[in-house]
Amino acid sequence: MSPIVILLWTALFPANAQQVNVTQKNNNLSRDGLYIDSAFTPGNAAILTRDLNFNGTISGNVHAQPLYIEGGPNGPMIVVVTASNNVYALHADTGTVIWSRTDIGPAVTSGLPCGNINPVGIIGTPVVDLTSRSLFFDALISGSPIKHFIYSLNVDTGATNAGWPVDVNVALNNQFTSLVQEERGALALVNGIVYTPYSGYFGDCGTYHGWVVGVQIGNPPSNVMGWATDAIGGGIWGHSGVASDGTNMFVITGNTFTNQQDPWSGGEAIVRLQAGPVFTGNPTDFWAPANWQSLDASDTDLGGCSAILIDVPGATPSQLVLALGKDGNAYLVNRNNLGGVAGPVISLGVDGTLRGQSSATYTTGQGTYFVFRAGGSQIKAYKITATNPPAIVSAWSVSQSGEGSPWVTMTDGTNNAIVWVVGAEGDNKLHGYDGDTGDVVFAGGGTNELMTGTRKWNSGMVARGSIYVANDNKVYKFNVPGGAPTPTPTATVTPTATPTPTASATPIPTVTPTPTVTPTPTPTPTTSPSPTVSPTSTPRVTPRPRPTRRPRPTAPPRP
Repeated sequence: MSPIVILLWTALFPANAQQVNVTQKNNNLSRDGLYIDSAFTPGNAAILTRDLNFNGTISGNVHAQPLYIEGGPNGPMIVVVTASNNVYALHADTGTVIWSRTDIGPAVTSGLPCGNINPVGIIGTPVVDLTSRSLFFDALISGSPIKHFIYSLNVDTGATNAGWPVDVNVALNNQFTSLVQEERGALALVNGIVYTPYSGYFGDCGTYHGWVVGVQIGNPPSNVMGWATDAIGGGIWGHSGVASDGTNMFVITGNTFTNQQDPWSGGEAIVRLQAGPVFTGNPTDFWAPANWQSLDASDTDLGGCSAILIDVPGATPSQLVLALGKDGNAYLVNRNNLGGVAGPVISLGVDGTLRGQSSATYTTGQGTYFVFRAGGSQIKAYKITATNPPAIVSAWSVSQSGEGSPWVTMTDGTNNAIVWVVGAEGDNKLHGYDGDTGDVVFAGGGTNELMTGTRKWNSGMVARGSIYVANDNKVYKFNVPGGAPTPTPTATVTPTATPTPTASATPIPTVTPTPTVTPTPTPTPTTSPSPTVSPTSTPRVTPRPRPTRRPRPTAPPRP
């Protein structure tokens, strides 16, 4: 980019002034999926068109949401990752490559005990820290052994930051076993710590656990810690991964494999983690339904969708966390006091097979809604009433081919709510629905608007009057009429933090080994302008000791 263009961009969009940045999955730590963009009036949305001049060519299958970053020297960027362990920064206007990294290391194509994704490389949605201009993601890299590495790149150049990547196996003193752990959920960055969630692979093979690994960011990184379910299983499967209120982290776990007489040990639960991550073990910091053992026995994960934090002014309680389970139920729980093994604040059968996807929430003059895909053919919206206690009531439902996850635009945070969803692995079209009524706003357009290579459960994102959808081998851009408007910047919401109780139950103990590590893969850059980098040793770490494993009984395959 020429100095004149850089000066012009700086003048139009000075640093930290009216910037639009989508730094994480579903735009906000609450995982609400809400984008405030004044360009998306119903009239404009109805005549949305695909930008045929946007190149968007990449290489690899995409299971992650794209990100949008401004404030750098190369203009606005779309950052996208692929399962082939490729990372791209594309110019947000033209779709041409600003930088790429195709040298992270070979993705895994064989040798895993089970699974339904191939290749397996970068699957979860990354996160960006704007202060340090750093991009964080997890990559599974083929080798002997296969290993997960948490990377940090300079988001403006693609260069690997000093001291990265973190070899997760070594950083957690080999209590973590990459071979049986899959990283599907989105990463979260909270108060200087990047959190990465892990599940098992499709088929529930091996002695995997639900894990959350926290790395204190810096160059080099430090204080690597982890929390894992006591029981085998309990994977964190949802697409949105880790949610946060700005202080604590919330994840939802799936089924475990335990003796049915055993006490609760981490599965089928909403879990609140303190910084680190640290789990207190207090009933205030987890909720599991009373029938968690039967859910375990039937492989019916509570964590069908990721945690989503919802505030309902006027309700008692008003600060809630939503779980949507494979049992077809929606559960609302008081996120300030989750309550242990008990009944939720409210639950309702919402039908459908809820697994793997993410949901969204928004508030209009008619109430507070949450919206999700129920099974493979319906988008459903429900209201949460501002009552004591709150109730869940049906709002609207529409049929649509495909399995994408929804996101929402509003022009000002109150009006013109539009629910967007891709007919992923279905009709391959983008659809828009009125957030209050479910009426069709955008019906997918014509032949030019069709996409290819869509992946189920994925979602798009919104920035400056455009929608971006990342699919296999290509990123698509859809524009409102009138070129490239500069609407109200996308909101960066900081949810109200919930109180963090002092750990009075048996805290998770920690130890402080000082490993000296050289990651197995040593990738050599081959793609210009990718920098020449090599992984470096991981720093001093503070892992959570893995509990003694129980023998794993034979489990039915995950449907």
